[in-house]
Amino acid sequence: MQNFLSTYYTKITGAVAAMGFSISSALQKYKSQQPTSKAPEKSKEHMGAEKLEKQEVMQPLKPDAVQAARRNKREYVAHGKISKEDFEIFKGVKILVAEDNIINQKVIFGLLSTSGIEVTMANNGQEALDILEKNRKFSMIFMDAHMPVMNGFEATIAIRKNPNYENIPVIALSGDIAADDIRSMFNAGMEAHLEKPLKMDALYDILYIYSTGNEAQNTLSNENEDGDLEELKEFNTHKGLEICGGDKEFYIEILHDFILRYSNSAKTIQEYISASGSANASRMLLDISGVAANIGADELQQVAIDFRNSLSNPEDMEYINYLRKYKRLLQEVCEAINKYTSRN
Repeated sequence: MQNFLSTYYTKITGAVAAMGFSISSALQKYKSQQPTSKAPEKSKEHMGAEKLEKQEVMQPLKPDAVQAARRNKREYVAHGKISKEDFEIFKGVKILVAEDNIINQKVIFGLLSTSGIEVTMANNGQEALDILEKNRKFSMIFMDAHMPVMNGFEATIAIRKNPNYENIPVIALSGDIAADDIRSMFNAGMEAHLEKPLKMDALYDILYIYSTGNEAQNTLSNENEDGDLEELKEFNTHKGLEICGGDKEFYIEILHDFILRYSNSAKTIQEYISASGSANASRMLLDISGVAANIGADELQQVAIDFRNSLSNPEDMEYINYLRKYKRLLQEVCEAINKYTSRN
């Protein structure tokens, strides 16, 4: 009897195992024949937002487009300290400058125009495009990234799309030196980045690399005479004069312009913030940080940058402390400028 039950149990166990294997095989075969499951269908609103998000991300240029835009590029050549006179080898080079800040325009024009370089100014990206429609014979374009009406990114994308002048190198002008900002400039089609305030050596290198190379050769001067400069706590006259190419009269003109345009900027910025216009305050502080660097007011420049950054998080009220600090420092700089210009 025991042998009979044992044999019977073995047969039942085998049958159950075989049945389980058959069911498992059948299920696996059924799954393999079914279409891949679809993700939940997106709403129209979600799809629209996703499409907009993709449009806002600037895509890099294709390699052939980049190559076409850089066809005038030359190899960098090492040199000594650059002076304003060294720019004379670029006589005849034509530059279109898109820059909305009047003081920055004057700095660029003062550095380049006296060397025989032809400089054409545009106050925003749209003006630059309008100028190119009438005259596209420019060696290169200096493009500020942040401007009213049309910013530098939009203008550069439009330039790259137009076969009539997409080959002209576009050089970014900006105080934004964060990696993401610079990447956005390159993605828009800009060739290189010149940081504000402009350094003569960096400006010289850009002009050399992106000019045609047909300019008359000249021996670079390795000497740099600072002269007798007045030391001031509020701003660095050595640096300011160097940025202005050593031209003291031009430097004093820039200082006068700073007083005229920005001496009441603390009040204006406070009014912007009170009227929920932090975007306007941010733009003004970006301009001021660049101009402050141009005149050598490094501490004011840093406070303006910190003040601007604090506006992105107004809930913590930190911007109030920066406003007080900016107001005090601005007053000190303006008083020092008035004393300096009255003695020179």
